[in-house]
Amino acid sequence: MALVTHTVSINAAFLQEIKDDHHELRQLMHHTAAMLKRPDWMRPELDRLVELFGKLRDQLAMHFSLEEAFGYFEDAVSVAPHLCKRAESLRSQHFQLYSDLCRLAERAEGLLYGPVDDTVLIEIGDDYRQFAAVFHDHESRESELIQEAFHHDLGGGD
Repeated sequence: MALVTHTVSINAAFLQEIKDDHHELRQLMHHTAAMLKRPDWMRPELDRLVELFGKLRDQLAMHFSLEEAFGYFEDAVSVAPHLCKRAESLRSQHFQLYSDLCRLAERAEGLLYGPVDDTVLIEIGDDYRQFAAVFHDHESRESELIQEAFHHDLGGGD
């Protein structure tokens, strides 16, 4: 009786290229964080904040799509099980991270249609900083996985 299993391969070289090419994502995150650090002058800038969140949401969707389609989530015949489990765990975080950013974008957009409460701006800023910290931790763990995959591919893991 043959046993077929679903595995995950890690195309480390391509994933590293994807990560290196996401300058726009990093820039959008930086600009969004900078705007949210100064809520007292943001009222006239709400359109820009909403625009940044929209672009960031779209760029994050592209980032995760590329990782999942061409990075390290492909079927393979043989793969180191410990890498497979970690890759799947990281992949499973994509939906939550994207959902969290979508909620932030919606909250920011909601400010355009009603009175602007500075406490809401501060809350959005705090929630964005928390999102950014979780996202950066996620990316760091993906980078660690890439490095381990390179090491494994080069025979250093044997």
